[in-house]
Amino acid sequence: MPDEDLIYDKIDTPLFHLIGEAADSLGVEAYVVGGYVRDLFLYRPSKDIDIVSVGRGIDLAKAVAERLGRGAKLSVFARFGTAQVKKGDIELEFVGARRESYTPDSRKPFVEDGTLQEDQERRDFTINALALCLNADRFGELVDPFDGLDDMDNLTLRTPLDPDVTFSDDPLRMMRAIRFASQLGFFIDPDTFAAIGRNRERISIVSAERISTEFNKILLSPRPSVGLELFEQTGLMEILFPELLELKGAETREGIGHKDNLTHTYKVVDNLAKALASRPRREEDLWLLWAALLHDIGKPRTKRFDHRLGWTFHNHNYVGMKMVSRIFRRLRLPLDHKMHYVEKLVDLHMRPATLVDEGVTDSAVRRLLFEAGDDIDDLMLLVEADITSKNPQKVRKYLDNYSLVRQKLTDIEEKDRIRNFQPPISGELIMQTFALSPCREVGLIKDTIKDAILDGTIPNEYEPAYAFMLCEAEKLGLTPQSI
Repeated sequence: MPDEDLIYDKIDTPLFHLIGEAADSLGVEAYVVGGYVRDLFLYRPSKDIDIVSVGRGIDLAKAVAERLGRGAKLSVFARFGTAQVKKGDIELEFVGARRESYTPDSRKPFVEDGTLQEDQERRDFTINALALCLNADRFGELVDPFDGLDDMDNLTLRTPLDPDVTFSDDPLRMMRAIRFASQLGFFIDPDTFAAIGRNRERISIVSAERISTEFNKILLSPRPSVGLELFEQTGLMEILFPELLELKGAETREGIGHKDNLTHTYKVVDNLAKALASRPRREEDLWLLWAALLHDIGKPRTKRFDHRLGWTFHNHNYVGMKMVSRIFRRLRLPLDHKMHYVEKLVDLHMRPATLVDEGVTDSAVRRLLFEAGDDIDDLMLLVEADITSKNPQKVRKYLDNYSLVRQKLTDIEEKDRIRNFQPPISGELIMQTFALSPCREVGLIKDTIKDAILDGTIPNEYEPAYAFMLCEAEKLGLTPQSI
């Protein structure tokens, strides 16, 4: 843990002294609190700066905005007793110190003015209850009434007060505990962990949007399995994501067993997270991680035992793809192109392995390129992450096979331009050539041209496709009409 003098140096900046001077001019105490202070001690970047004043939080925001001068934008939220000040890259949130009380059916508190310690007591975890004073006579002084610094040293997540009260008051804090454990690599204190299990049913009063926000952060953490396993062990998975829990367990029949698909899923998501960490983060990465999480979600519903073949999960990719929209709707996740991307990858995740098993033919590669389009590279990342064998030789064999598929994909794309291709003959041209209205024959001819290109019968070019169209139309008794 860094020396407190180093932390003083971190806040010994014109901005924090300006806030302290504004507080002194109003005769109020001002502190930078919460995640910003925690991240200073953890050497993590943090842009959101929360300022608590003991009284008159909005007045302090106004005074700070005035001192920042031209370009400073002040937003006041009187109903909530908060204010925001923005200028350039600076973003400050102001609130007066408060104490809170809750009713059993809501996580929205009744708020009253309070002391600094009462404000720190309402924080979710001791590591988020640290405060650094900004007033001139105590500038940089750390206020840590719940030994949050010791908990940080011990990599421990603990609530400032009785965890049963903390989690019952605001059940979202249970998800936040799991998220912080996954993001920061911290352990949840045993009493705190046990309280999550006791209060897990309280999660029902939290909106799906809030839960999904925390869950997404778990997926984006360095090792998502840490959070996913805690999500399972606390009993929250059973309530919030029963389809995922259905993957748990292995069964043996006639001496033939299958792997625990939940443990396998954890490994796949971790493998993918590790692969993604080696390149710049993209918005699509979250949804690629969702595809990894859901890639086998259809297995429990397709599991069968065959005396000759053993355990089978036929069409689990298709069944899983159909489940994606129901899960996204319930969790209030996007129902737009992001969901369709996840559906596509869940549906296609078996195809590269099938290519290897059945032979990497040009025709099969063209069809995979056509169906995956620009998402083909993400699909290959997913299927490579899906290799979770403990046998190094088997892993090497699978990776070598997928390298062959990747090379074939590159070769076919360079030669035939199949990725996201549109057949060179449109439905409109077919109707114009044969004087047809929209009808079954138009669709048949168009599909036949597409299949001929994907099968390599004709090149992906206009002249050969036009000639092929004339031949196929003749088989249907159609002749070109003069214009």
